[in-house]
Amino acid sequence: MITTIEPASASSETAGDPPSSVRWHGRARWVGLGLIGSGLALIPWLFVLAVGLPASTTAAHWSTAWVGLDGLEALGLIATGVLLNRRDPRRCLAATVTATLLTVDAWFDVTTAAPGADQATAVAMAAGLELPLAILCAVLAVRTLPRTGS
Repeated sequence: MITTIEPASASSETAGDPPSSVRWHGRARWVGLGLIGSGLALIPWLFVLAVGLPASTTAAHWSTAWVGLDGLEALGLIATGVLLNRRDPRRCLAATVTATLLTVDAWFDVTTAAPGADQATAVAMAAGLELPLAILCAVLAVRTLPRTGS
């Protein structure tokens, strides 16, 4: 269920000012346009990265990055399951985040794995576990998204 917060009374608005819901809609439009502009600005940056990044590098905190990502995935799966079992409307948010994390994990596992057995293991994990779980979470997110009466 989506709840809209409206002003307590018309008298709470300053004379001559539009209602707060109208003011928020105007701000939301600008925020939306800012997000679109930011996404479009990243497109040329992708080309810069594609031609400028080295083919390999050393990461000082490699294990911390992977443990952190997998920890967030575990937290996301647990949160999604708990919220789903409680029929909490926020379950769609947890499922969306978890699907995203699992997809990112599969991507980075496959693209950073060394050729050979490591690559085969990464592909098997992505195809057999991470991406199916991501799809399940994405389907849950869509199916449990709160609907309005209109």
